[in-house]
This record gives sequence, C-alpha cells and structure tokens, in this order.
Amino acid sequence: MNANTQETTSPDTLEQLERLIGIMRQLRDPETGCPWDVEQTFSTIAPYTIEEAYEVADAIQRNDSKDICDELGDLLLQVVFQSRIAEEAGLFTLADVARSISDKMVSRHPHVFAGDDRPDVTEQSVRWEDLKAAERAKRGQTGILDDVATGLSPMLRSLKLQKRAARVGFDWNHIDLVIDKMKEELAELRAEVVTDIPDDARKQDEVGDILFVAVQLALKAGVDPETALLSCNSKFERRFRYIEKNAVKYGKVLKDMSLEEMQVLWDEAKATERA
Repeated sequence: MNANTQETTSPDTLEQLERLIGIMRQLRDPETGCPWDVEQTFSTIAPYTIEEAYEVADAIQRNDSKDICDELGDLLLQVVFQSRIAEEAGLFTLADVARSISDKMVSRHPHVFAGDDRPDVTEQSVRWEDLKAAERAKRGQTGILDDVATGLSPMLRSLKLQKRAARVGFDWNHIDLVIDKMKEELAELRAEVVTDIPDDARKQDEVGDILFVAVQLALKAGVDPETALLSCNSKFERRFRYIEKNAVKYGKVLKDMSLEEMQVLWDEAKATERA
C-alpha cells in the first residue's frame, strides 16, 4: 500500500466531521429538530444535491477559492443528510458510504495499491472503464448502456451514452463527419419550422437531435460540453448585464430599445473583454 495512505487525518478534520454529523442528527430529531429537515426524504433532497454539485462547478469556473470551499461544504452536507436518512431507516450509515467509495478507489487503482505497473493517463482511462464494466457485469448489468444514471442532466447523460457506445466502435471516426451530421440536422429542423403545418413533436425531435450531435462535437473536440455551456452562460450573462447597465446611453430602458441598439452594446461588451 502506498505510504501516503498511512498519513493520519488531522484532529481538526475529524472534529469538524463529527460536529457536522452531530448537527445533522440534531436537525433530524423528530422531537426537537427542525420541522423542514425532519420531513425530508431521499427524493425531496435529491434536487438539492444536484444543485449543490452545479454550484461547486460554478465556483470552480469562477476560480473563487472561498466559494469553492463554501460550496464543497454544502455538497458535503448533502452526503451527510442523505446518509442520516438512510441510517434512520436502517439501510446504511455514513461509515458504509465512506467504506464503499474507499474500497472502490482501491480496487480501481491496482497500479497504486496492488503493485501493478503504472500506466500513462490514456491507458489508465481505458483500464478505469474496463474495471467499471467488470463491476457492472458482477451486478448482472451486461448491456453496454447499463448503469448510465437517468438522474443525470440530459447533456451529461448524452455524453456518457455516447462514450459507452464509442467503446464498442459505434462512433464517428472524424470530427468532420460530425460537423456534416450537424448540418444535416439543422437542415431538417429548418424544414420543420418553415412548413405550413408545423408538427411540435417533430420540431422537438429535431432540436433534440441537434443537441445530441452538439455533445458529440464537444466529445470529438476534447471539450466537456457542460463546462463549455457553463462558460457560455457566464459570458452571455456578463455581456447582457453590460447592455442593461449601458442602456442609459440611449436614454432608454431595455424594453424600449431596438435589437440593433442592443447589438451595438453587445459588440462593445465583446470589445471590452478583448481589450
């Protein structure tokens, strides 16, 4: 075993974890706890868990170390909260959660903990997926797409589905082919929106196809699509706020401005970013 695993956890770390566990136990006390916390279940808390994970990603995107610390705390609370719910129901404990992930990390890193040869990053990624596939097989999940969680965001689930399919060769072999596919899907959407008798279901399908192909474009370009969209959202928000702030140049509020006037301010915002 690697010597680093022998390092002891600081007393402060253990103390603060114990404190958090105790706070959650008190919040969930049926007699003296918080009424809102007491009535929560796995299902009602799940949306908050997802939200907190995204807020961690947002803090990282903004490179704000204080916010990263705060948001990781919120996410840790979700783990403790869900584990407390499970413990009350006699399902598992927080110790079981920690044990499970520890065992998984050790088994998936034989080059660190079992003396196997140390692979490069690319080979390790392949080995990681092979080990995960073996774990799924032990659980009787033999289908290529088994165990891709339905609770993931649609974009992340699309990415995982396409990665799984690519592992058995169901994949475009060059990004140019994906770009051609995107052009094809855009043409199909155009045909749907200009028809005299629009079909909402077909339009939805075509938009879905475009988004699906966009995920494949990101995959082929070596870009995480959710991170890219997060960055794009931040960019849009920043530039739109510039328009809102500078609308006074026209002596107007946004709702009274023409698109052309707003576009001028949008271009100013872009120029300011490049300066």
